[in-house]
Amino acid sequence: MTESFRRSGEYENPYQAPYQAPYEDARQYASTPASSSPASASPVTPSPVDPEWPPPPAYRPAAQAPVEPTAVWQTRTAGGAGDGHGGGTAPLPPVAAEPTPPGRKKRARGPFALLAAVAVVAAAIGGGTAYGIQELTGKDTVVSSSTTTSVVPSSKTGDVATIAATVSPSVVEVGATLSNGTSTGSGVVITADGEIVTNNHVVSGANSIKVTTSDGRSYTAKVVGTDSKKDLALLKLANASGLKPATLGNSDGVKVGDTVVAIGSPEGLTGTVTSGIVSALNRDVTVSTGENQGQQQGGGGNWPFQFGGQQFNGDTGSSTTTYKALQTDASLNPGNSGGALIDAGGDIIGINSAMYSAAADSSSSDAGSVGLGFAIPINTVKADLATLRAGGSDS
Repeated sequence: MTESFRRSGEYENPYQAPYQAPYEDARQYASTPASSSPASASPVTPSPVDPEWPPPPAYRPAAQAPVEPTAVWQTRTAGGAGDGHGGGTAPLPPVAAEPTPPGRKKRARGPFALLAAVAVVAAAIGGGTAYGIQELTGKDTVVSSSTTTSVVPSSKTGDVATIAATVSPSVVEVGATLSNGTSTGSGVVITADGEIVTNNHVVSGANSIKVTTSDGRSYTAKVVGTDSKKDLALLKLANASGLKPATLGNSDGVKVGDTVVAIGSPEGLTGTVTSGIVSALNRDVTVSTGENQGQQQGGGGNWPFQFGGQQFNGDTGSSTTTYKALQTDASLNPGNSGGALIDAGGDIIGINSAMYSAAADSSSSDAGSVGLGFAIPINTVKADLATLRAGGSDS
């Protein structure tokens, strides 16, 4: 009867899920156990349920072990007796890292992407920067460099033939027609559209100016500006293009004994090349600022100047100016004025401006260069370019 009572399900565990099998070994708890006597065949009214009711669940809850972030497999706790499940391992899904919000990811990558893009653009532009600037502003751009930059190949540094071939196209002959004669000198091309630097005494008082390039082309020119205090003048050729600008170096880096090359048009002999060394630095040279200083004297084209308390090539007059010059023993003759003094790397380091010739003071047998020439440092020229382009300053 007790067995029948237990199977009747009248006192099923109200806390047990319908789909779970009854806990086979569970006992019914009551304050008074059912009688096992045959006389008690009639149903027995159960006593109040014991406070320990309901019975333990059919499956003992397994203690949940903390899941490590890197754990992929976790051993399940062994089930209770008769639960029908043995111990073992079961795959657990890996714990995914917290995703980074899209906004934060873009912000993190943005600067790096920007830097990468800038680097690529800079690399692409870097090789063509000089060309691009020259194309956009080449008509007004003066090519400058320091003495560490060589116009000629490094293997040809100091080679006079290479220097002459490289720089000669940038040196021109300047012929000025005066009211009472003519003046012949040289000039240096500084822009592709025909800006020419020369000496003020070459074009002073000129009614017209003609410029001839190394390849024989002729242009008319006008004076843009003059600075008699520095014996400089800036010319502009009419309808010129495609000229080869010279590279202006750094005269502050010049040392006594450095190899130099001079290019000019002495006595109208265009493209004459001579060579020598730098003999001295910062020599005080005095020249005339008079308007008629450019006139040829006796056909020799000797420009008067003072040096060391002496006057050479005539009288400089009462109106004079003094500037610091580079002294060279490279052969300079009348007509070299305004031409280029070039270093071993092919950079212009000076504008030839004064030279001593014995022709004016002695017989023709003594004529010629005596190795006493002077040039205006190119840094002085570069510092004066803005003034010359604005019309110059003769005050």
